[in-house]
Amino acid sequence: MFPNLYHAHHSQYKEDLPFWLDLARQQGGTVLELGCGTGRVLLPLALAGFRTVGLDNDLDMLRYLRAAQAPDLQPTPLLFAASLTDFHLAQRFPLVLLPCNTWSVLDAGLRRKALECIIHHLSPGGIFAASIPNPDFLRDLPASSEADVDETFVHPVTGNPVQVSSSWQRARSLFTVTWHYDHLLPDGEVERLTIQSRHDLLPAGAYLDELRQAGLSIRAAYGEFDGSPADRWSANLIFLASV
Repeated sequence: MFPNLYHAHHSQYKEDLPFWLDLARQQGGTVLELGCGTGRVLLPLALAGFRTVGLDNDLDMLRYLRAAQAPDLQPTPLLFAASLTDFHLAQRFPLVLLPCNTWSVLDAGLRRKALECIIHHLSPGGIFAASIPNPDFLRDLPASSEADVDETFVHPVTGNPVQVSSSWQRARSLFTVTWHYDHLLPDGEVERLTIQSRHDLLPAGAYLDELRQAGLSIRAAYGEFDGSPADRWSANLIFLASV
């Protein structure tokens, strides 16, 4: 996906930022963000004065992040191009973050590989924190939805409106979200970009069991970024697990 379009859309979402910032203050030290993308979470952490390391497998996203940061930003985030299931950094971290609903797009085998890397990079007492759409909530939704317009934003290059619509399909083990980005041109033409994400519908408790089986302890499981406890009606599952 074009990084500038991705960033223009997702940078509007700020609800979770105080949660990650507060967690970084509690843990102290350098923060590692996996799947950092264009820096929606990483740059606010760096602007708050935290030392940050960002990892993503998309070079275009990392180039956008580097170009978007202020030239005098200190400390400057360190960026690495690598897969979150296979990375090797010469450092351990008190906090490893995986925001933005990425964890559940991995299948069970990839999550096991990722956990091996994450645990290897956690310092003693370190926390791995991630957020996903609550699979128990998703499993209770209808089997499919029509594409509805969610929002409109300004294209960062052309200045034309971009209309965002989404729909979903729920199968037994997967929840697929389809996003349409419709670039509305002055002549009435529409340029459409379509993106899909597929989330594993493993029960929420089973996600937490995977962490325990890997040797982590569950510190907390929240349903919202205000610290509300997770239940089957929560839209999110936000977990904190420690070595």
